[in-house]
Amino acid sequence: MTNDVLQTGEKRMKAAIEATKKAFSAIRTGRANTGLLDRITVDYYGVSTPLNQLASISVPDPRLIVIQPYDKSTIKDIDRAIQASDIDLMPTNDGTVLRLAIPQLTEERRKQLVKVVKKEAEDKRVAVRNVRRDLNDEIRKMEKAGDISEDESRGAQDEVQELTDKYIAVIDELTESKEEEILEI
Repeated sequence: MTNDVLQTGEKRMKAAIEATKKAFSAIRTGRANTGLLDRITVDYYGVSTPLNQLASISVPDPRLIVIQPYDKSTIKDIDRAIQASDIDLMPTNDGTVLRLAIPQLTEERRKQLVKVVKKEAEDKRVAVRNVRRDLNDEIRKMEKAGDISEDESRGAQDEVQELTDKYIAVIDELTESKEEEILEI
């Protein structure tokens, strides 16, 4: 019975890790990364379509992203969607491809990005702790209902804490790695 609770909790904690990775990939680091464009959607014949379904996206060098639409008629729509997004990059359009030049980050901007990373990481740590709280509540309810003994309850709560520590450590590693990536010159 407690195994089901623990498995459910671990799935939710893994989801927090995936959300952390996705959030970090969208943070610009001064290095070209196709993850910057993951959240961009383009109005394609009245349907909001993810950019990666409308174009081939490549990184030919560390400071350049090249977007080659499958349908050349969508290039203006893609251009408009990128300009309207929050990535703060202006595409250059040569009629067949769009190029996004990634500028060098200033020291001030790097510090701001590190703060964003830390805030995002703390939000995900809170999410993991909320899962821990929910699991412990569920285990206590099972104990009160007489479904499990007090010893089983304590053991399960210890396992929940181990899972929590494990996934918070993963978030800490991801955060440290992203900070190093941002602060690299």
